[in-house]
Amino acid sequence: MGVRRQAREAALQILYLVDIGGLSPEQAAGSFWVENQLPARARTFADDLASGALSHRKELDVLITKYAENWEISRMAAIDRNILRMAAFELLHHKETPVSVVIDEAVEIAKTYSTQDSGKFVNGILDKIKLERPPA
Repeated sequence: MGVRRQAREAALQILYLVDIGGLSPEQAAGSFWVENQLPARARTFADDLASGALSHRKELDVLITKYAENWEISRMAAIDRNILRMAAFELLHHKETPVSVVIDEAVEIAKTYSTQDSGKFVNGILDKIKLERPPA
């Protein structure tokens, strides 16, 4: 598994701890990093994705809801909702990462941590959110 995939999975776990565990972002990250050791590059990228998704959460949730036809964000599976937040943040704020890479990684993570149908769900929403990406 590549460093960036490890980082995305770590960021997802931190986001999940905040969302479901009710921890503050600092508590979630601290708890995760005490139990998990990753290369420094992975940790830096994971912290950036998690903190970015959390700091832009309201904006991301509005965007996700806009493209998730007939779905309220609160009714989505927690894993799917946090994958979408993380990937939407990366799409919008990490212009150096190709769109196809962000979407493919999110879909694979959804298939690993959620259900097979989650991959299609995540892909469909991110395919629309990519249109919101500012030019590089």
